[in-house]
Amino acid sequence: MASSPSWLQSLFSPAKNRWTALFINSLSERLRKYGFSVDSVMPEVKDTEPSVKSLREVEKIIGYNFNNQSLLQEALTHISCKKKSGSYERLEYVGDAVINLMITKQLFSMYPNLPTGQLSPLRAANVDKEKLARAAVKHNLHKYLRHTQPLLRKQAQAFINTVPKYPLHSYGMIDVPKFLSDIVESTVGAVFIDTKGLLDPIITSEMLQKNPAQKLNEICQKHRLQVHVKDLWLREGAVEVYVNDQLCGRGKYRLRKEIAMNRAAHDAYRNIVMSLGVKDSSNGDANS
Repeated sequence: MASSPSWLQSLFSPAKNRWTALFINSLSERLRKYGFSVDSVMPEVKDTEPSVKSLREVEKIIGYNFNNQSLLQEALTHISCKKKSGSYERLEYVGDAVINLMITKQLFSMYPNLPTGQLSPLRAANVDKEKLARAAVKHNLHKYLRHTQPLLRKQAQAFINTVPKYPLHSYGMIDVPKFLSDIVESTVGAVFIDTKGLLDPIITSEMLQKNPAQKLNEICQKHRLQVHVKDLWLREGAVEVYVNDQLCGRGKYRLRKEIAMNRAAHDAYRNIVMSLGVKDSSNGDANS
């Protein structure tokens, strides 16, 4: 829901007669003498749907044409408009991860001999709030943000006015409006979501399963069964699982003990499910 107009806006906008109009003009002239304007006192509150034209302008700025423009619209919607439509929060979450990965890849290529201890601070400096906010104002992304908070415009302008004092980075000496870095992350997140994912099909919460050892422990605890693991990996590359002193599962894999253990647990789990006559929650075959 849009924020309610201030008492000053209610009183003077729109002007009801020429006396009110004259008063506004007089007030504007006095404020300008002190470096203010009526617009800065009563900034326009952007609470309309972004036009197709404005979305196209943003696409031109970022060099990408969306298949689903509603993603870009969401990326440019501040949380103050959340009651009307989704805000950029979820896309910001995605973009944060994507930017970290992009910068990591770039630094990895730029500095092939640099150890991780020196790469980490470089990455941090390139993905921090100020660096992203600078990108937002450099490309004027903040001008396309839909919001209902007049303060945001003032914060953006204050940041823009201060940036020239620190051409590259202030290293913590500038108060950076968070929403400026947010819209860079949300826009990058929108582009990422709009493209086909490399990891499709993704594992959903309904599809997610526990590993074999977890499932074995849970079913044994539920039915009060005692589990014992016999480690034969160094000698045979194998692991055996005993349940109530009975051999119930065996797994073998010489290259990695963890895989042998999971295979043994999976074998034991399947045998217990069969002997108890309970439902098997496993759909895969770990021994394949």
